[in-house]
Amino acid sequence: MKKYVMIGVASVLVGMIIIGFAYREPIMVLYRSIKAFQEENLAHSFQTMYEIQPTATIPKGERISDFEYDLKPLIDTFHFQGETLRVSDFLEETKTSGLLIISDDKIVFEEYYLGSDEKTRFSSNSLCKSFVSALVGLAIEDGFIDSVDDSVAKYIPEFENTEIEKVTIKNCLQMASGINFDEVADMNKISVPSMFGKNKMKSIAALGLEHEPGTNRTYSSINTDILGEVVANATGCTLSEYMSEKIWSEIGVEQDAYWTLSGGKELANGGLHIALRDYARFARLYMAHGAFEGKQILPEQWIKDSIATNETYLKAPHDGKPYEELGYGYQWWIPEGNEHEFTGIGVFGQWIYCNPTKKIIVVKTGADSGFEEDDKEKKSVAFFREIAATFGE
Repeated sequence: MKKYVMIGVASVLVGMIIIGFAYREPIMVLYRSIKAFQEENLAHSFQTMYEIQPTATIPKGERISDFEYDLKPLIDTFHFQGETLRVSDFLEETKTSGLLIISDDKIVFEEYYLGSDEKTRFSSNSLCKSFVSALVGLAIEDGFIDSVDDSVAKYIPEFENTEIEKVTIKNCLQMASGINFDEVADMNKISVPSMFGKNKMKSIAALGLEHEPGTNRTYSSINTDILGEVVANATGCTLSEYMSEKIWSEIGVEQDAYWTLSGGKELANGGLHIALRDYARFARLYMAHGAFEGKQILPEQWIKDSIATNETYLKAPHDGKPYEELGYGYQWWIPEGNEHEFTGIGVFGQWIYCNPTKKIIVVKTGADSGFEEDDKEKKSVAFFREIAATFGE
C-alpha cells in the first residue's frame, strides 16, 4: 500500500513539474506583477511596468512635433470645499510622479518626481480606456466597424447565441453593457486565467447580464476588453499595430510607447506605457477636434460624441462612490460644469485633464495607493480647475 501511495505522490509531483514548465512564463509574470503592486514598489513599477510584463512596441513616427515653452511658477495653493490647500502637500499626498501643464499649446509647467524624467514611460492604468475609444472611432471611420449600434457579437464569435448578443458597442463605450460583473470582486477571476491562456471572451460570455444594456452605468473594465477585441477582430490588426498606424505615427510623439500583453493580446483595459508629453499630445488631438497640423486624424463627430452625456445614466450620479461628481462619455469622464471639461483617469492617480474653454491640458501621473480616499478625485479636479483659472485664457 505504501508503495502505491509513493507512486501516487511521485505522479503528482511529476505533474506539478510539467505544469510548472508549461506555465513558467505566466507564473513568473504573475509573481513579478504581484511584487510590482506592493506599496513600496509602486512608484518604480509604474515607471518600468513595460519591463516587468510582456509588451508590444508602438513605434512613433519619423517627425517630432515639439511644444513651445513659456515656463511659469506653479500655483502655491488651491481651494477645495472651503479650505485653502498647499499644492506641495497635495502633490506629495497623491505621490505625484509627473506633472505637465499646457496652456494654449505651450508648456507652462513641467516637473518630474520619484525618480522619473522626460523619457519615462508612465503606466496608463485605465487612462488606456480613452485610447481604445479613439481606436473604435477610427475603425468606424475606416469602415471596419459599421456602427456603434452594432452588437458586439457581430465582431466577437464567442458572444453569438449568448445573452451578450444584446450588448452594443455603444453600451460598452458608455460602461452600460449590463454584464454581470463586479470590478473589484470579479476582476481576478477573468484576468488571471487569461494570463494562462483561457479565452477571455468566453469567460465574459459566461457571465450573462445583470440588467438590460443601455439603462444603467456601472464602471467595468471588461467593457473595454470587449472594445479592444472588437477593434482587433474587425481590423485584422493588433491594437498596437492599429494605434501606431492611425495615431502614434501621425501626431508627432517623441517616444515609442508600449502596450502590456495578457495571454498574447494587448490589455485593452489598462496596459499602455507612455511618456508624459506624449500623453499631452494625445490630449491635444482631442482639444483640436481630432485634427493635427491640418490633417484630420480622428473624426470631429467622434470627439463630440465621446464627451457627450446625453443620457440620464451618463450624468454624474452623486451616489457616494468614487468619481461621484463625474459623468461619463465614450471612455472619458466628464466633470460637471459649463467649461466642457473632460478627463481620462487611471487608478493610483493617473490623469489627463482637458479644459477647452480655458485651452488647458494637465497630465498628472502618480503612485497613490490611497487614490480613492478622502475625496481625492474631487480634490484633483479642484486642483486642475485652479490651474485652468490661473494659466488659462
